[in-house]
Amino acid sequence: MNNLRPAALVMRLARLGAAFPMRLSFMRVLLRRLVVEKASVRRLLWQIDKAGFGRAVYTVELGGHSYSLVAFATELAPENRTDRVIAQAWDASFVLFDGVPDRADLDRLAANAPLQEAGRFSARELVLCRANKSVRMFDHVVAALANGQQPDADMVQAVGYLMRTTAVYGNGKFGIADRAVIATRPGLSGPFAAEMLAVWLVRGFTHDLVEHVAAGKSAKAVRMAMRLKRHLGIGNATGLGMAPYLVSHPTLLNNWVLAREVALARVLDQRAATADQVAAVLRLMARVAAHLGQWRTEDARQMGRISVLRDEWADVMAVADQGWLDAPDLWARLMALAADKSVECQELMVALVLEPHGPLVDDLADDMASDTLGIYDPAMTLERVQGLIAAHFGWALAIDFTAPDQCALFWYISAEKQEPRLGERDNEPGAERELPLDIARQVQALAADLARTDKAQTLAEFLAAHPAHRAIAKRVQLAPDYPYAELHDNLIADTCLPIDMLRCKLAFFGASKFDPKSDRWTRITMYQGAPLFDEISREDADDWWLPVLEGAA
Repeated sequence: MNNLRPAALVMRLARLGAAFPMRLSFMRVLLRRLVVEKASVRRLLWQIDKAGFGRAVYTVELGGHSYSLVAFATELAPENRTDRVIAQAWDASFVLFDGVPDRADLDRLAANAPLQEAGRFSARELVLCRANKSVRMFDHVVAALANGQQPDADMVQAVGYLMRTTAVYGNGKFGIADRAVIATRPGLSGPFAAEMLAVWLVRGFTHDLVEHVAAGKSAKAVRMAMRLKRHLGIGNATGLGMAPYLVSHPTLLNNWVLAREVALARVLDQRAATADQVAAVLRLMARVAAHLGQWRTEDARQMGRISVLRDEWADVMAVADQGWLDAPDLWARLMALAADKSVECQELMVALVLEPHGPLVDDLADDMASDTLGIYDPAMTLERVQGLIAAHFGWALAIDFTAPDQCALFWYISAEKQEPRLGERDNEPGAERELPLDIARQVQALAADLARTDKAQTLAEFLAAHPAHRAIAKRVQLAPDYPYAELHDNLIADTCLPIDMLRCKLAFFGASKFDPKSDRWTRITMYQGAPLFDEISREDADDWWLPVLEGAA
């Protein structure tokens, strides 16, 4: 399509770090599939004691296969409670099992799932994860329900979850099934679909668990009101470990962004809007305003952006009344209305205009996965390689790497924490172990050596003499077919904010309520507002973009 937004605009970190969940986000795609299949979740096992400890099994049919969440809730001493990925004990551990586990499977998993990385697993396990309670929220809900009352709506809105995951593993880690096992299965072929299914099932388990513990405390206990339960999603704490993923999976990143950009282009090609779509825009704009009003964080930088966004959205709503919306070219005019506002407002508008266009754009979710790293063409001439660099990597060539601030940082794996970290090159040791995330610097080094070499040579001949350039040369060859594969910024400059990479990936997951704790890690909420187990067949089951808890501050 000729009207796609250019990578030079879309792939800057500041814009990627302003992304919002949208209808092509992975959680939305998964639940729509469950809705279409009229899926039902069955609780096959509930061996949980009054204190809330024990095991449970939930099974759901998807794409002709059965998948089971096996949950283990255990007592956790306060001194062992940490959200760090290096923790060794958790309130609950989970496995997404391929099929329905028998007693032998459950006994095997009971001995291994609570150990997480230290356990032993098989290809029947598709996802491995663990979670900790939000103790304050969990205890408050238990006390309220046990007393025959509902939890405080403001507290439900402010916290947003009963448990938060500290890791969700898939794709062959620690002996569980490789992606190839499910890559072609209907419903799980999309990116992170198995992980998103596991998290949705975990969310339902947390709802059942809190009501069960409350019932064990009092005969007058009540169940939680549906509107409150729906607003309790799953929390997550995500740090630097996720940031390198976008660099190490260029074709996958391209496919995610390309799907969204093609969806936007399709929408902007629509000159007319139906009465139902206009009504949906009016309703969604009001929901956005309410959602922004309920989005709070202690991070001063993000809270400042939210405050600006609230004011800008009020300006949008002041213009976009019924008469304005009824005029032709609605979608282009909505995008133009946000064009002179903050990047957050612009990207929020992208998500908004996609929302009323399910039949037009939802098929694009089928092309968001990628199992290729590209095809290396050793016969390409160096003249052609130079042409690709000139055409697609001008942003990289423009960086002055002789300036200290442009090489101020380096990425590495911490030996102690086994997690990616950012070091300050002039103040910390370890630069000799730097991870190859300096794509722009590698492109410049490749271009410099190409300039000193006979242009008639093939790439294979060149790499025989310069093997260090093999990886970056292959990335350069991706550029014509994968225009959104690269982050158009210097990831080792002192201005690099990893939080932008985290938000980009998490928004594609479908997360909301970004709550940065620094520029290197954030808390989020997943599945907030999403349908519950017994709501998946409702006609409006997919209508949970940017949820609002009515009656909460």
